[in-house]
Amino acid sequence: MHDPFTGYVRVKVVCLFTHRGRLLAIDSFDPTKQQHFWVPIGGRVEFGETSSQAIVREVREELSAEIADLKRLGVLENLFTFDGGEGHEIVFVYDARFVDGAMYEADLVSGLEGEEPFTAHWIGPLVPAHDRPLYPDGLADLISDGGA
Repeated sequence: MHDPFTGYVRVKVVCLFTHRGRLLAIDSFDPTKQQHFWVPIGGRVEFGETSSQAIVREVREELSAEIADLKRLGVLENLFTFDGGEGHEIVFVYDARFVDGAMYEADLVSGLEGEEPFTAHWIGPLVPAHDRPLYPDGLADLISDGGA
């Protein structure tokens, strides 16, 4: 599956919000594989914006939240299959903190992806070992290597 908007590799951003040894992640599901998995907050980089501008915009759009202390941790190349289609993305991985400390107090954080509601959970440990996988591929290694 190629990027439906460009026909090429997709460029994405994700942000690793961490607190007390836990990571904020969205509970996602692949209907073809019948598999639940975790993904951090993030989305597509739009034409004309930098990856850092994109993650600020994505967090604002999805969570109605402002962030500070943005730091790029790395870049991952992710080849994957979702819902039976192949995908290819370059993912800029950031760390940041929420300006509003109340974001860290809720067990669940509600958000919107476009018009679709989602729920993000504070999962722990940072890299779930026996739970569902954490995507994109390579993210768990980046976290384990001290990125977050």
